[in-house]
Order: sequence, then C-alpha cells, then structure tokens
Amino acid sequence: MAFRAAVVTFPGSNCDRDMAVAIEQVSGSAPVRVWHGDAQLPEGLDFIALPGGFSYGDYLRSGAMAANSPIMREIVRAAERGVPVLGVCNGFQVLTEARLLPGALMRNAGQTFICRNVGLKVENTQSIFTSGYDAGQEISIPVAHHDGNFFADNETLDRIEGDGRVAFRYMENCNGSQRDIAGVLNAAGNVLGMMPHPERAVDAAHGGTDGLALFESAIRSLANA
Repeated sequence: MAFRAAVVTFPGSNCDRDMAVAIEQVSGSAPVRVWHGDAQLPEGLDFIALPGGFSYGDYLRSGAMAANSPIMREIVRAAERGVPVLGVCNGFQVLTEARLLPGALMRNAGQTFICRNVGLKVENTQSIFTSGYDAGQEISIPVAHHDGNFFADNETLDRIEGDGRVAFRYMENCNGSQRDIAGVLNAAGNVLGMMPHPERAVDAAHGGTDGLALFESAIRSLANA
C-alpha cells in the first residue's frame, strides 16, 4: 500500500518543496500538497508535514497566524486521531502555537539568524519518528532559523523530560534553547516538532543523510501498524 502523506503550504513557506521531495525520495510516493486555506484534508492520510519558512511573514509571532489557518483545525483533529504530524522549523513554531506541542520558540539567544549544520543527540528512540536511530546516537542536521530558542516553564520542562518526550538535543546549543532541546514529542508520541531540517539531510549530494532514518522510521512504523 502506498504511503499517503500531505505537505501543507502557508503564505511564506519556503521549505515545502524540500519536504515534498524528501518524502517522495524516501517513500516512493509523491505527497499531496495542501493549501493553508483548505477546509478539509484529503482522506486516508498516513502522515502530515508542516514545513519551514516564514508563514504570514512571522507577523505577531512566528507561527501564530498559521496556527489559526482553516487547515490547522483539521490537522489538530487528525493529530488527536493519531495521525503522525511532523513540524520542522516554522512548522514546529506552528505546532506550539496550535497547542499540539508544549512551549514556545523565541528569538535566538544571539539575536542572529543561524544557518549551518548542527550536532544532535538522539534522546528518544521509541517514537514512530525516531525508532530508526540508536539511543544516544549523534547525528548532523542543518538548521536555518532566527526564532529557534525553545522555552517552557520549569514544570513543563520537568514533565516532558520525565515522560521521555525530548526527541533530540543540541550537542552544542546554538540558539539558547532550554535544556538543549531541539525536538519534542506530544504525549501520545505521534506529533514531533523540531527546529533542525531532516528533509535537508536525506541525500549525500546535499552533505549528509542523517535525516533519512526519521522518514524511514515513520514509513516502517506505519507499515507495521
């Protein structure tokens, strides 16, 4: 059975094609392209991806306006049904603004845009997104963001740490994120938000393939479900 994924485009998205190409490369099936103003999602989706970019020009707060797009109401319902949802960079910001994930993404501690490869440590290998990695594995994934500083109150941080919901940590904290958190899961484990771009690390010609396991993990987990 073909892997049926959707990639959402908001006004200002600029990594939606990157995400679609990566998903097709790994799965062999081109994802459906969904517009932010759509009132419904296609039926039978196995996977939903919210890409990076600058939705609505990052007005108000990064991801704040996109979180109120018509399609996000349907994505929230899909996530609550258990459909896997991946938010990368701006997509992570949208997921926090939509309250599908805890915390918020603030301006980088250095007040500058960061665009380079960063080292990550894999913390959780039990989710559908991360089962293809080894616990403690060190990987290299590109970042490209200005507002990637993950913030939450101590009670929330303690809870997500205690529940094993930190998926990835920065090996060298590039943006000031609390407890070096680079990626976080929801309580059910079917929603992942991360600032680094795994879709930019699926082809050796682009400098590395450490993002492959994330997409392969999701496809394999869904096939075995």
